[in-house]
Amino acid sequence: MSSNLRMSRINKQLQREIALIIENKIQKESVKGTIITGVECTKDLERAKVFFTALEARKCPGILKDLNEIKGAIRGMLGQSIKLRRVPSLEFYIDKSSAYGAKIDSILEKLGFGMDYRSSSANDDDDSEEI
Repeated sequence: MSSNLRMSRINKQLQREIALIIENKIQKESVKGTIITGVECTKDLERAKVFFTALEARKCPGILKDLNEIKGAIRGMLGQSIKLRRVPSLEFYIDKSSAYGAKIDSILEKLGFGMDYRSSSANDDDDSEEI
């Protein structure tokens, strides 16, 4: 269990540091709007899958290409800013979870639920507190 907690902490720290590096230290303007949504690092710290998205989803394939060009530089800066025995090699992936969520929302809307399903669960909680 402590191993899972340690990996979770490492993943969160890597996520924060990569986001800061992209925001503050990378000169390439095309990657400035990148949002790092998650990191999954292997237990041996050999590789890290870095998931990202952008405000404009259509730009993600171009951003992926640019991130892959500079991933060595990001890894080098990461090694200077984080205290780990081994800095993992970075593999960037487009995070498709927001598109998946939007698809689920559209399906629910077509079924007639719309946005009501979100607010009704919050109202149900409020009603139970009043009793």
